[in-house]
Amino acid sequence: MSSLSPVSADIAALALGYVLGSIPFGLILTRLAGAGDIRSIGSGNIGATNVLRTGRKDLAAATLLLDALKGTAATLLGAWLSPQAAIFAGIAAFVGHIAPVWLGFRGGKGVATFLGVLFALYWPAGLVFCAVWLSAAAIWRFSSLSALLASVAAPASLWAFGHGDEAAVVALMTALLWWKHRENLSRLLSGQESRIGQKS
Repeated sequence: MSSLSPVSADIAALALGYVLGSIPFGLILTRLAGAGDIRSIGSGNIGATNVLRTGRKDLAAATLLLDALKGTAATLLGAWLSPQAAIFAGIAAFVGHIAPVWLGFRGGKGVATFLGVLFALYWPAGLVFCAVWLSAAAIWRFSSLSALLASVAAPASLWAFGHGDEAAVVALMTALLWWKHRENLSRLLSGQESRIGQKS
């Protein structure tokens, strides 16, 4: 536990979370692998789904894992500062991923980082997220729809488990995640969204 004052701990958590969350692993990995600038293909996002469009499943898997782990790491480091700071660090990491200052605030859609934060805050809620995502994906085969439904289940499960403060913060993250998926929502409503395994 840190010796910082509560206010100092919260400020430190916000800064630490944002910096960790804003590390663009998808962009870094694809450049190191010689796959070019991920922002110039597909959706232009830096997340695992767009990395997959390079044809490199290994890079996409690594991006997914690292984007989740940065959310987990930020939240756990925040927890070392104080229990409340963990919540601040988690949402800051999520915001850092979807709006990194280094990339003109154009980041990924946040699903992996959302999940990483969720597991660090309360791992059973992370399992609920995964269960809903997998179930929805098996039924409808839309990655975006699966993520949106799972994100709604996350704060609901936290609330049911008695973690009200965490539920409120994750609900805010859910709202931001839905906003980042607004184009996917439009395509889902118009029947133009690509299904899992379908070439976009």
